Amino acid sequence: MKSGAGSGKITAGEKEAEHTEYKRLTFREYFINTSEDYTHTGELTRHIRYAAFKYYSSRLQRAIGLAHEVNYDVHYEEDRDVIQLNFQRTLDKSDWVANVFEFSSKYYAAIEFKGRPLQLRVHHGWGNMYKAIKYTVRKRWQRIHEKHPHAHTEVLGWSLGAGIACLCAQDLNYNFGIKPYLYTFGSVRPFKAAHRDTERLREYLDTVCAECLNFSDVNDLISYMPPFRGFMMINRVDVGLTMKKSFFKLMHPLKYHIHYDTPALYENIERTTRSAVYSPRTGSVPAKNKVKSYEHTEN
Repeated sequence: MKSGAGSGKITAGEKEAEHTEYKRLTFREYFINTSEDYTHTGELTRHIRYAAFKYYSSRLQRAIGLAHEVNYDVHYEEDRDVIQLNFQRTLDKSDWVANVFEFSSKYYAAIEFKGRPLQLRVHHGWGNMYKAIKYTVRKRWQRIHEKHPHAHTEVLGWSLGAGIACLCAQDLNYNFGIKPYLYTFGSVRPFKAAHRDTERLREYLDTVCAECLNFSDVNDLISYMPPFRGFMMINRVDVGLTMKKSFFKLMHPLKYHIHYDTPALYENIERTTRSAVYSPRTGSVPAKNKVKSYEHTEN
């Protein structure tokens, strides 16, 4: 399948020239910023200016005036030399229509992976959301990347926005050859494996990012949606104050879906992730955070 991006993938020469040292924020800080400090911690370090993009999934929806809206942000952070993309959570009833009623559909006809075609399918509603904005997102990213060709790329999201972020990370990798850093919280499971292709799809998705951590509390019901066989996210990383799954806790999604600003969730992961934590206040990377190893957690 041919790339749909304007100027195509990054050349080998460009790859040799990149990158500056990657300066990661704490995972808690990412959640607070991308969620617009949903739980009112008062610790917001960057205001994300989400732009709204409206679209209709079908002629019927257009006729009855049921428009969907995708909210996204693309910006450059000079102090870290990072291009960051954010995707917003579920906001209104049209998002819930996409979440609940619009299921699997073919996304790309086929992707060439290790010499064989691989069919990539995604949740119908979320696929339509990203399809509606992908050319706009690509152009915004390209425009910044042309000015800052050695910048790293981060893709962030929470809840519905996390699922869209996963689709975006795959899209940027497929069309531009970059490997973004993908950090999401309470993600839905946007990808759907075709029959007998589950392991190959999982293997392919593991190749699209430099680092991918989709943090999901073991009792966060949203992170298991859709609850049907074959749906998956890219590299689910289970977290929790207690790692025991409970039916009763799963029935309280508002509690376990919004507490990703809890520092204790990331204590072990912050110590073992391969990327180094950067402090915007001091402009430094603590030596204790320069750790290279990371334990992979399967979906």
